[in-house]
Amino acid sequence: MTTVTELINTILEVAGYKTAVLNSARFKIGDAKQPNTTGTTMPGRFFIQKFLRDAADQRCRYAIIEVTSQGIIQHRHRFIDFDSAILTNLAPEHIEAHGSFEKYRRSKLKLFRSLMKSRKPRRVAILNGDDKNFLYFRERLKLREVLLFTAKAVKEYQEKADEMQFVFDRLRITMNSFGQCNLENALAAIAFARSRDIPMGIICDGLTKFSGVPGRFEFVQRSPFAVIVDYAHTPDSLSAIYAAVKRLQENGNLNLITNFHEPGTRFLCVLGASGGGRDAWKRPLMGKIASDFCDEIMLTTEDPHDEDPEKIIKDIRTGVNPAVSGVLDVYEVVDRKKAIAMAIRHARPGDAVIITGKGSEPWMFLAKGQKIPWSDKETARGAIDKQEMNS
Repeated sequence: MTTVTELINTILEVAGYKTAVLNSARFKIGDAKQPNTTGTTMPGRFFIQKFLRDAADQRCRYAIIEVTSQGIIQHRHRFIDFDSAILTNLAPEHIEAHGSFEKYRRSKLKLFRSLMKSRKPRRVAILNGDDKNFLYFRERLKLREVLLFTAKAVKEYQEKADEMQFVFDRLRITMNSFGQCNLENALAAIAFARSRDIPMGIICDGLTKFSGVPGRFEFVQRSPFAVIVDYAHTPDSLSAIYAAVKRLQENGNLNLITNFHEPGTRFLCVLGASGGGRDAWKRPLMGKIASDFCDEIMLTTEDPHDEDPEKIIKDIRTGVNPAVSGVLDVYEVVDRKKAIAMAIRHARPGDAVIITGKGSEPWMFLAKGQKIPWSDKETARGAIDKQEMNS
């Protein structure tokens, strides 16, 4: 959802509007911006209300807020008169916090109930018509305007070395993004922009100018082997990023030096999972997904909180597909810095190193409330530089 907020922001700015943005990556009001280092996508209600007050004082026309299910159960979305709400997709997440998937789904619905209660004269709900939970939301929305977006409206989708292209509404759109998930993000942004009567020419221009979000399918380098950092931290998002990279690799579009595309190129994956009782159910499933895609897996720490990092790693490893265990190399490396360095050290020309779980998060959360500064991208960059010096 962070990417959708940033896509919408870029389109609105290209259209000439002054904007404010609050999401997991940053806070922005007009030209003033700062990274979100709070460790939470939605800070408390007082923070959000002050943010909106400051945005209004700065004469921002739009405020774009990333709303999370955990923020909703903590009532952080309350007392906001929404104009629009967007549902991109629904995949199991934060199940321990909610108690069940059904309760998680109901928490998402509360955003749209807030939209229905909004005092704004025009209220628009935007739903992903391809999501399997689409009807659950559509049947419960009592709004005059409910808009849908669907990948079925896209033609001639293709991915190249440094962009994706597709035709929508008879216009060819080029973006510096990859994968089905980013196509859905773009379609959600298009649906919102069109609901605000922004011309398709401006929308296309905004999508083309969009430079991406730090830590979301972000290339640290493209050659001689690719190193990618991504926030994927759920089974669905992990499958999506692996599938997108695999498709680029198989089509010869992963590495800018095309001579490196040849049979035998490999996937090397750095994978962890959050501790502190956060979705422990998904750990074996993520291990299975990694074993289905990867040739080498470096199991490591993500945000252990008060859990034993070695136990988290063991939980992930229980899901590794035994059918491929004889040809798959799995390493348990508690130190995330060492795990990233190992993956880069093992990489050969044409390979892909995929580091998932933290994206652009600036902290690693440890036991007893401790946290340390962290950057997957800078850690990878340091490992690459060290290897180049030693070669």
